[in-house]
Amino acid sequence: MRLEANLIVASADGGRLADNVMHFARLLRASGLAVGPADTVRAMEAALAVGIESPRRLYWALHATLVRRRQDREIFNQAFVAFWKDPGFLEQMLSLMLPRSPADAAPAEPAMNRRLAESLFRPPAERPDARAEDHIEIDMAGTHSVLEVSRTKDFEQMSAAELAAARRAIARLRLPAELVRTRRLRGGLKRERIDLRRIVREMAAKGPDHLLLHYRERRWRRAPLVVLCDVSGSMETYARVLLHFLHALANDRDRVSTFLFGTGLSNVTRAFADRDPDVAVARVTAEVTDFSGGTRIATALDAFNRQWARRVLGQNAVVLLITDGLDRDAGEGLDTAARRLAACSRRLVWLNPLLRYDRYEPIAAGARVLARHAHEMRACHNLASLADLVRALDA
Repeated sequence: MRLEANLIVASADGGRLADNVMHFARLLRASGLAVGPADTVRAMEAALAVGIESPRRLYWALHATLVRRRQDREIFNQAFVAFWKDPGFLEQMLSLMLPRSPADAAPAEPAMNRRLAESLFRPPAERPDARAEDHIEIDMAGTHSVLEVSRTKDFEQMSAAELAAARRAIARLRLPAELVRTRRLRGGLKRERIDLRRIVREMAAKGPDHLLLHYRERRWRRAPLVVLCDVSGSMETYARVLLHFLHALANDRDRVSTFLFGTGLSNVTRAFADRDPDVAVARVTAEVTDFSGGTRIATALDAFNRQWARRVLGQNAVVLLITDGLDRDAGEGLDTAARRLAACSRRLVWLNPLLRYDRYEPIAAGARVLARHAHEMRACHNLASLADLVRALDA
């Protein structure tokens, strides 16, 4: 009954509350929130159901229908204040406002999220719903590149356009093919070992007078690569960007095993087999149930050592451990698991986004344990750090 009454009021007054909710959902989508058409419809129904008498009720109604992830709460809060705030807020809401936010809105505060500020205050011609009559193409040859400026910028500080450009640049990164000498032999010209079997076989086929010396040499093959990536809440922003890097690795070379962990361990190697990075990343995030949750590094590493180590760590595999070292269990049991992982791998490289701080020290219990057992520790918070990783592995 309340919903029907609000619908009658909205139609009788000629108001556009639904239009405002739709534009508000578009603003959140442009700011990076996962808001779809179904979410927008539910938000409209919720706004009409709670009424317009209480701004607090409207806030929580929209919050319940449009916010899914914990890190999106701050952006939603800033967007709600910037979009719906006006000196006569309640009076404006009673008249159901205008379809868009006022043109003379105050500029964004310094603390406002950058993606939200760009989506809210960019010119109308640049908004997605604008209709341009002429399509103009600009030749960018001979001009400077914005991506080069963003190489040292943290992924968390990038705008939506910069993040998209960073994903495209990450997809072009290639790790060097480190070759290791195996125990298997093959025919070759190097006089390492005499191939007695081949000599006898030829003598049996062509006669005892046919005697030629043949040699065998050791085979060289790419070292396997194993990636263990933390996808907990504290690592989500970096994990979503690094998933494109992992997809590029999986499609560039063979024998790449990828595991994601939060409170548990998930093997997503087959999910990265799709050639389309967006499809592969969407499939991975759908398969991992603890994405953006808690962190239990010791539990995940122990499960890897028991179930997967003997399968994927053979032939001197290189292990990339991507985590910030913040463990929910305060490092309990991590020392044994990390020591075993380091002993079974050819090279254990710990990629830590917190190394973006110059004075960072592994104070957390989990970080102290990983710092003792990792062969080397590197940053992974921007494009420059990933390029340094490629050069380090090449050396």
